[in-house]
Amino acid sequence: MNLQMPTPTTVDLMVEKAVIDLGIPPCPVILKRFVTETRKEEPDYNRLSSIICADVSLSASLIKTANSPYFGTRQRVRSVNEALVILGLNIASRAVAGIILRKSFPTSPNMERFWDASSRFARLSGWLAQSFDSLGIPAEDAYTFGLFRDCGIPVLLKRLPSYSSVLNSANSEAKLDFTQVEDAVLPTNHAMVGCVLAQSWWLPEEICLAIRHHHDKSILSTTISPPPLFSRKLIAISQLAEHLVQQQLGLSLTQEWGKLGTTCLNLLDIDESQLEALTLEAAPLITANE
Repeated sequence: MNLQMPTPTTVDLMVEKAVIDLGIPPCPVILKRFVTETRKEEPDYNRLSSIICADVSLSASLIKTANSPYFGTRQRVRSVNEALVILGLNIASRAVAGIILRKSFPTSPNMERFWDASSRFARLSGWLAQSFDSLGIPAEDAYTFGLFRDCGIPVLLKRLPSYSSVLNSANSEAKLDFTQVEDAVLPTNHAMVGCVLAQSWWLPEEICLAIRHHHDKSILSTTISPPPLFSRKLIAISQLAEHLVQQQLGLSLTQEWGKLGTTCLNLLDIDESQLEALTLEAAPLITANE
C-alpha cells in the first residue's frame, strides 16, 4: 500500500512551520545507515551489527528488546546479531528507531516513566495485532506506532515550559478531543509534532497519518480517506493496548477510552465479552518483567 499524503493547505504549512521551529530532533546518522542497509536486496547482517555495536547503549537496548517476554524468544539473546535474526530486520529497524528516539531527550524520572509506558503500549499493540491477524495489521507496524504515537509530547515538554500543565488538563478532559485542549493554548499539538517527526525519521505514511489523527474521534469513525482504514486500525489497536494497561496497572491514566473506546472496538470488531477475555489473556504480558 503506497498512500500519498494529502496536499497541505496554507494552515497546514503554517502549523508545520511552527512545529519545525520547536526543534524536532533530526533523523540520526546511525539510523539512516541502518535503514539504508536493511533496504538492500541482500542486507549484510555483520555490517548491520557493526552499525549498532558502535553505540554500546544502543546495542544493549536492542538485546534487551529482543529478550522481552512480548517477543516470546525461546532462548536468551546474547548478541546484536542474534537480536537482528530473532526480531527480523523490519521489527529491529523500528526498535532501533524507538531506542534512539528515547535517547534524544534528557533523562528524568518523569521521562523514564513516559518512555517505559510507550514501550509497554508498543509491545502490547504488536501482540494484539498478532492475536487479531484478520485485521491485516502487521505486528511490526502496530509496535512502531505504539513507540512513536506520543513522541510529540517530549518535544513539547522540552521546548514549552507551560506544556506540562496543558498535558495534565488534556489527560483529564472527558469531552473535548485531547488535541483540542492543546490547540486552545498552543501553536500546535503533540499529534502534529509527532507526525512531522515520524515523517522526518522515515516512518511509513500510514503510521505518520495515524500519529497525526490518533485523538480525533471524528476521523476514527469516518469512512472517508485519508486517513486510510489501515491507519484507523493502528489507532484502535493502540488505544485498546493503552486501555488494557490502565485497567491492569492503573498507570498512565487518561480519559481517552471513554471518548474513543466504542469506536475502537467497532473498528476492531470486538464485543464486550471478547474484551473481558482479552483483558485476562493480556494480564500476564502486561505484568511480566522485562
